Amino acid sequence: MSFGRPPSVNVGFKTTPPDRGSFPLDHYGECSKQMKEYMECLKKNSSTSTPCRTFNKQYLECRMSKGLMERDEWYKLGLGDVEDAASAKARVPSQSTST
Repeated sequence: MSFGRPPSVNVGFKTTPPDRGSFPLDHYGECSKQMKEYMECLKKNSSTSTPCRTFNKQYLECRMSKGLMERDEWYKLGLGDVEDAASAKARVPSQSTST
């Protein structure tokens, strides 16, 4: 018996990574522009994420395209009903000036 030392708990203990929520850090700032836009939107909206979902989707798309997280279906990420920024712009009718 040894006093002052915790018992050995490493015997037979195996760690497993989490299913979600763990991904590589963006050390080179590849998606910092999208992250800053998302954070600025959160700041303007008192940390309410609903108005910022388009920015969230852009940020996650950047991370997936740069290999900073595995590609996943948008509905699994809770963003299946969010339009892409390009789609949203295409849907807005152009304003014509008639005189």
